[in-house]
Amino acid sequence: MPGPQVVPVRGDETLPSRVDVVVIGGGIIGTSTALELAERGVSVALCEKGGIGEEQSSRNWGWVRISQRDPREVPLMAEAIRIWQGLDSRIGRDTGYRQCGIVFVSADEAEEVQNERWPEELGRYQLKSRMIDQPEFRGLYPGLKLTVRSALYTPSDGRAEPQKAAPAIAEAARDKGAHILTQCAVRGVETTAGKISGVVTERGPIACSSVVLAGGAWSSLFSRSLGIDLPQLKVMNTVIRTTPVEGGPEQTLYAKDFAFRKRQDGGYTVASGHDNLVDIVPDSFRYASKFFTALKSEWGSLGFRIGRRFLDEASQPSRWALDRESPFEKVRVLDPVPAPKWTDHALRKLREAYPVFENAGIAQRWAGLIDVTPDAVPVISAVDAMPGFFIATGFSGHGFGIGPGAGRLMADMVTGGTPCVDPHDFRLSRFFDGSKIEVVGL
Repeated sequence: MPGPQVVPVRGDETLPSRVDVVVIGGGIIGTSTALELAERGVSVALCEKGGIGEEQSSRNWGWVRISQRDPREVPLMAEAIRIWQGLDSRIGRDTGYRQCGIVFVSADEAEEVQNERWPEELGRYQLKSRMIDQPEFRGLYPGLKLTVRSALYTPSDGRAEPQKAAPAIAEAARDKGAHILTQCAVRGVETTAGKISGVVTERGPIACSSVVLAGGAWSSLFSRSLGIDLPQLKVMNTVIRTTPVEGGPEQTLYAKDFAFRKRQDGGYTVASGHDNLVDIVPDSFRYASKFFTALKSEWGSLGFRIGRRFLDEASQPSRWALDRESPFEKVRVLDPVPAPKWTDHALRKLREAYPVFENAGIAQRWAGLIDVTPDAVPVISAVDAMPGFFIATGFSGHGFGIGPGAGRLMADMVTGGTPCVDPHDFRLSRFFDGSKIEVVGL
């Protein structure tokens, strides 16, 4: 079955000869960056090798959350929530955003201790979060046969529709003057005196003074072609879209055996909260030392395999002539085959525990490849070795919700404005300057 049905965006037919900024990648990070730049009067062209939002930006769970994040992301996520709250009216389009609240179950004492730290942390940003007991939990999810020690409930957390959000933001950017170019892969960049002077696309060159790489799972390969080392791997996650569920809960839930959130169509996005699949590829060995800490931290939630993807990536060149077809034209959309094992288990456990889901059918199943960094924190950074080149990638499964905030921060950096949050923790150089690589929890 093909991937999710994304709201189509028709690309511009004409390639601009010159813009101030070229954004590479039409996911939620790239479209949000383009919108922020265009609203500031910066001329921008967004180049997407496939269609807008067709990879992980439309395949994620659709959660917009500040709870249970790495503390380094919290200030930027607080900014993102402020943006989400007014985004639909700002762009004149529907993203499906709603503050429905998200609940994280405390499966054991250790998780309870961790959850208990969040209300104070989020209080610094005037966001409400609280611990709830079994009676209140039952009130939120009547009929759910799940006994909990306690749970973290954050009413300001919410949801949006991944198949709508990036396309809506892209169209809004075009309203503000941005060029939206689909089926238009960027093969490489051009420099003059060591500084960015343009890009070469499959449809021709575009002169510019700045480039933002927001290429998701493709970013490491693109960076390597420029001589830039970007440690990043891919993790595959599979989700189920159910048929409509009459009387289902509004609040999103994360529990031991399943996670779900309500969709605009009345169905639910259901997934395993703990299980992901990792293909062993050449980059697994190239970046093994940098990912060692993350591997130890997440070992129990990862399944490993070696197969066709190893050969596919081993055969990819690290450099190519700009007048020849690039790897980005050979594979327009990463559409991995779903792994049903864990999602079937999640849906079975959900049906057993929650009678309202007993008749929920599987309407669709898809998988996506998540761009992951060694510390599970994104890179939102200038590249010192190439003035005018910026990277926004590696959101490690947290990118959908934080996307509008990341776009604002990147636009601040490109234009030289005061950053909306301190970008220090997102610098690319942290992986090479002797800083300790840590996967951090509160």
